[in-house]
This record gives sequence, C-alpha cells and structure tokens, in this order.
Amino acid sequence: MAKVLVVEDDVDVRGLAETRLRRQGHRVVSVGLGEEALAAIAEKGAPEVAVLTVLMPGMNGLDLLRTLRDDPWIADVQAVFLSGGIHESDIEAGRALGASYLTKPLVLSALAAAAERSAGSAGR
Repeated sequence: MAKVLVVEDDVDVRGLAETRLRRQGHRVVSVGLGEEALAAIAEKGAPEVAVLTVLMPGMNGLDLLRTLRDDPWIADVQAVFLSGGIHESDIEAGRALGASYLTKPLVLSALAAAAERSAGSAGR
C-alpha cells in the first residue's frame, strides 16, 4: 500500500480520513497545516499520495501542492483535494495541478477510492 500524507486542519475530518486510510493498509502521516506538511515530508520522506484540504490557515492546499510540484524530489506525488466549499476556480486550479477533487462533508468511501486510484497511478 501507499504512503499517504493527510493535511487537514479539521481535527475530526483528519482523524476520520487517517483511520479509514490506515484500515485500507496505507501508511499514513497526518498534520493540520501546510507548513507542518513540509516539515513532515522533510523528516519522514515523500508520500506517494497527498490528501489536502483546500482552505486552511497559513499555506492553503493549492499553494502547498504548487510547492510540492516545484520540488523534483516530490513533484510526481498524486494528490486528492478536499474542500467544504465548491468554488469553480479552486476545482480548476486543483485539476490544473493534476489533482482529483472531493467535497466535504467527506464521504469516506469516496476518499478511500480516490486514494486507491492515486496510489495505483503512482505506480509504487
């Protein structure tokens, strides 16, 4: 299974996502902010899949993925965005970065399926 990074500022959503992904057999690292994600990657290595919330304090998910895409070491990470609001510009920006997009409230089976597809796309 894949190494998955979950970046979600809502503690409850993050916990649900982490639990579901671990039950599927993924190795999960979860943090609450974009800046924490960068530190976790530096400490624990690059994930194969990143599950990112779009809106969060500090660095938002779109900026975080742009930063990851600019680093050749992690540029090919597969990404799934989560968002509580459906803003066409966010959807387009996420897709332009090669990410899939899920809306909140989170349907855990949809997250599980998206992570599986992304892990398969990563070829790891």
